[in-house]
Amino acid sequence: MKVFKFGGASVKDANGVKNVCGIISSTPENLVVVVSAMGKTTNAFERILNAYLDDKQEILQAEVKALKKYHEEIISNLFENPAQPLFEMEATFEGLLYFLSINTKRDYDFCYDQVVSVGELISTKIVASYLATQNVNAEWIDVRTILRTDSTYRDANVDFDKSAELFKNQIDFSKTQVYLTQGFIGANHKGFSTTLGREGSDYTAAIIANLLNGESVTIWKDVPGVLNADPRIFNETVHLPSVSYKQAIELAFFGAQIIHPKTIKPLQNKGIPLYVKSFVEPSAVGTEVAASISKIDAVPVYILKQQQVLISVEPKDYSFALEDSWIKLFTIMQKHRLKTNLVQNSAISISICVDGNNHYLNDALEEMMNSFRVKYNENLSLLTIQNYNEQILENYSCNKEVLLMQKSRRTARILYK
Repeated sequence: MKVFKFGGASVKDANGVKNVCGIISSTPENLVVVVSAMGKTTNAFERILNAYLDDKQEILQAEVKALKKYHEEIISNLFENPAQPLFEMEATFEGLLYFLSINTKRDYDFCYDQVVSVGELISTKIVASYLATQNVNAEWIDVRTILRTDSTYRDANVDFDKSAELFKNQIDFSKTQVYLTQGFIGANHKGFSTTLGREGSDYTAAIIANLLNGESVTIWKDVPGVLNADPRIFNETVHLPSVSYKQAIELAFFGAQIIHPKTIKPLQNKGIPLYVKSFVEPSAVGTEVAASISKIDAVPVYILKQQQVLISVEPKDYSFALEDSWIKLFTIMQKHRLKTNLVQNSAISISICVDGNNHYLNDALEEMMNSFRVKYNENLSLLTIQNYNEQILENYSCNKEVLLMQKSRRTARILYK
């Protein structure tokens, strides 16, 4: 059994859906296929959520109308008789609107998971309907019925034991060769939708492979595998044919969007290899990520994270060396889900780089200011360079206002305006 994961870019239009279904139908092995929401649908559902919480009904209705139209166009270009897929899509939206009309819990994280998860449900229903027209024996499964999590909305923790039991009760390859399900989402014991963190579909694929002892996981992207840099930002990128688990974890931590940070651990636990391949060129070799790969390529690797905020904190009484101050600061960060991308401290201050698009950033800053002197810089960029040399550092730091630079033996990090 293999697990395939297709992201939003692979199913952003009718031709993309046809291509994905072609890859699935040409694969002879048993498959579990994980599919993300189509295109930029998740961003659109986030706008719907914000309009709902801000009581902006006109914006909400306009966003829903635009999303319906987007999916209707894909459906009309896929099916000679689109009545059933259109009905299922409309019914899913009606379910969302009904939830919004009766919901009384205005907690952002809870509402986020109930709203944004709809994108995956619609996407997979459309793909499943098209597979049926191509005579592919594929069964659609609502992953929320088999992937059990806790109630940490927007960053849920998976109950592996309970999920393993549920998966084994529903997945039977003697009956069906292909199972199609959603990435990114699960459900708690009350049946409410949860999500595994932004871009969490890779993690879903790894979880499924772990629970079902899969042979491998393949993540299908719009690039020919893992590259040493994002080709949309950097020129003359280099393809990496193989990457170790360790290097993949490092790349994910530093912000490389090729693999979700949580993806590797479930695979490493059972020695399951991961392949990153191109849905544009399915026959291309791609990149293998596995435990057996020990040699790390010396090619420089560039990872750029934008929309960063540097928060500099000092205690009001200059007692920062006391452990209580550290504990208090990081407790505030944990409470507001600020994940550190870079940390540097002195005797009486600490500077922390975090993502600027965190919904709770302003609340966190306000709470910090109650106990500390706080300064912060917004709209920064954080460049991580593995396998650097001094010439590379000079090239990428010149003509920039560098706020902070860190270097280790193999990795350099530059935070700049």
